Amino acid sequence: MTELLTSATAFAPATVANVAVGFDLMGFAISGFGDTVTVRHIDEPTVKIDEITGVVPDLPLEAEKNTAGVVLLRLLDKGVKSGGFALKIQKGIPLGSGMGGSAASAAGALVAANKLLKNPLPLEELYLLSLFGETLAGGAPHGDNVGPCLTGGLLLARSVSYPVDLVHLPIPSEIRAVVVHPHICISTKEARAILRSDVPLKSFIEQSGNLAGFISACYTNDYKMIGRCLRDVVIEPQRAALIPGFADARKNAFDSGALGFSISGSGPAVFALCRGDEAATKVRKGIVEAFLRHSLPCDEWSGSISELGAYIVSFS
Repeated sequence: MTELLTSATAFAPATVANVAVGFDLMGFAISGFGDTVTVRHIDEPTVKIDEITGVVPDLPLEAEKNTAGVVLLRLLDKGVKSGGFALKIQKGIPLGSGMGGSAASAAGALVAANKLLKNPLPLEELYLLSLFGETLAGGAPHGDNVGPCLTGGLLLARSVSYPVDLVHLPIPSEIRAVVVHPHICISTKEARAILRSDVPLKSFIEQSGNLAGFISACYTNDYKMIGRCLRDVVIEPQRAALIPGFADARKNAFDSGALGFSISGSGPAVFALCRGDEAATKVRKGIVEAFLRHSLPCDEWSGSISELGAYIVSFS
């Protein structure tokens, strides 16, 4: 009989959610930074957080108040193992950045814990469990961060319940993403709280057309269509005021050749999609310059959308 593992470490990538036209539905993974979570078996039927380090070391250590802890509590509720889990979280994604930090901790914890199970759960079950972390962080379940964090790539997370629909979208080969994080913090709950509960019919129709057109363009490699459709007429106008310098950054992005530009998740990070490396470099520089004029230093990244979701780094 194969001896069960006692410890596993997983890396979960940062993500861009909404992708302008897919509020709470669409997101993509980015390479290079994320959260690393180590989970080990303990005999007590509970979840303990031993340590949180990295760029956000002062998060709650109580499992029920932490996105990584709460999803593991839900995992234990399913009766999948005897005993419990202890975990260490190394944060690589800043708090309140709009780059899926809450989702990465939850997804990393679940992927690592799943490695320790005698009968590992399928991806769909991990996705549904991860939504409990998003509800804790943002007040509502939404799959646009945890979905691509688990699977990688550009993902349409159509559902947050059974049946689970996670739709991988093709990425045109020349698409490059730019992500710029100005150094302010925006609470996901606060950013959701300012949103109106109703949408004008005209805006609903326009946004629906933009989402459908964007998805169609991904399948047909129509870069011009991507540029015409990657426009958020519902959420971005309500949240833009939370980000100093947003209008200038948007103008610089389009002046530098961006196909589209908008807020990453609830912000303050912003993203742009570009055609080719040269355009991405110019757009990245333009966005950063705009925020610097508003006395906002930034973290910045550009490259291809990552096809790699959360994965096991080591185990024993």
